Amino acid sequence: MSRAIRTVPGRTDHVVVVGAGLAGLSAALHLLGAGRRVTVVERAAVPGGRAGRLDRAGYRFDTGPTVFTMPDLADEAFAAVGDSLRDRVELIPLHPAYRACFADGGELAVHTGAEAMEAEVERFAGPAEAAGYRRLRGWLERLHRVQMRRFIDANFDSPLQLLTPDLARLAALGGFGRLDARIGHFLRDERLRRVFSFQSLYAGVPPARALAAYAVIAYMDTVAGVFFPRGGMHALPRAMADAAADAGADFRYGHDVTRLERSGSRITAVVTSHGRIPCDAVVLTPDLPVSYRLLGRRPRRPLRLRHAPSAVVLHAGTDRTWPRLGHHTLSFGHAWKGTFDELTRTGSLMTDPSLLITRPTATDPALAPEGKHLHYILAPCPNTDIGPTAAAWSDLAPRYRDTVLAELDRRGLAGIAAAVEEECLVTPADWHGQGHAAGTPFSAAHTFAQTGPFRPRNLVRGTDNAVLAGCGTTPGVGVPTVLISGKLAAARVTGPPSRPGPRPRTRTGSAGGGRP
Repeated sequence: MSRAIRTVPGRTDHVVVVGAGLAGLSAALHLLGAGRRVTVVERAAVPGGRAGRLDRAGYRFDTGPTVFTMPDLADEAFAAVGDSLRDRVELIPLHPAYRACFADGGELAVHTGAEAMEAEVERFAGPAEAAGYRRLRGWLERLHRVQMRRFIDANFDSPLQLLTPDLARLAALGGFGRLDARIGHFLRDERLRRVFSFQSLYAGVPPARALAAYAVIAYMDTVAGVFFPRGGMHALPRAMADAAADAGADFRYGHDVTRLERSGSRITAVVTSHGRIPCDAVVLTPDLPVSYRLLGRRPRRPLRLRHAPSAVVLHAGTDRTWPRLGHHTLSFGHAWKGTFDELTRTGSLMTDPSLLITRPTATDPALAPEGKHLHYILAPCPNTDIGPTAAAWSDLAPRYRDTVLAELDRRGLAGIAAAVEEECLVTPADWHGQGHAAGTPFSAAHTFAQTGPFRPRNLVRGTDNAVLAGCGTTPGVGVPTVLISGKLAAARVTGPPSRPGPRPRTRTGSAGGGRP
């Protein structure tokens, strides 16, 4: 971020951040660290946004992301105000990071430590594949080094800013080839290739069509380490809000933003359900359709945005668990390429599903009543642009829930439907109701035409002092990139950080509850 970038002109003393999700909280901390006065408005009663919390009969469900990688990116936001992530949150490293279960009965523990994973791959698929894994790991590390500074943690004003020596290095690494083929260059076992390529689904592109550069997501999942905050993923936004409040941020919970006041090309105030807040600049973190509606304008694009697949999520509190489940378990069906066709082309529900099951009580039993367990079951599904509409999900949801549980029963989780005591089912209709385009929480797909400088910009033409943050804008989808988006949005207001030493922490209050 050392190159010159466009910044908000004029006064920026007081910034209103709309939304207390991870992007908004990251922006708030970076703005505070740069000396700005910050007001955060949030329609919910607590911070977190999509990383929310549902408490029901002693079960504490995280309603958003369940996988936490690259904690140093979160710590960078805390450090902006002289604080520390690890002072606020106990992070528990997950060993293994995942357990992968395959339709042929094979099981693989996915370790992020090199020696442990090499030994596991050799046990699972033999010494030749273990050697391929060693080469793959080295490639992923080089890919991450090349991409992070220039292509991920970077604001773009023009595609010409891609023309750096790192672009040539990325090309030399094969980053512009296809992900599936590149992973296959290192690994022949089709099951292993799935473990290092399934992540592209959440970027909205099948591995056979995704750029190999997107393997950087696999780096985060399989090399950098996977962690769990004690108290659940919601502990992260809680801690960020507490740190921001202690650094002087003014939080307004239960304030729904109704409109933005303008004077010419500048936003002069944010109007909420509780009144008017004058401002010098605004950071908008809602999904793109909501932000564009508030701004009264949207950017011109030659092609309509394509959106990632959506997901059905069942949050289940159960009276038992199953030994084969790790903290995170990938349950793969026989189908693979056909599954991606269903999710991204034909708009059909998966006929042979691949599922993510997260059991947070494996690491933190206090998240459920004594002797009980939490299970988060995520089934990817088509978004509402190409699949069932939001209205259709009202009838489809209970049937699909039963279908997924029956499939898990067949895969070894015997009696899972009868074990459910408390539950919350989330479908594309719910995402649609929350304002997410195409009924997906994963926003715009990471096609080449929607990545880097081609992704919707965080500056909007025709408005001088509004900046966007969140998964719909730069750099994209996922907890690490959303945290970066808040940092990049703050840099549009303040200019790139000068990286001073941490300033002393001053405690002036608390936001959204005590420290986890």
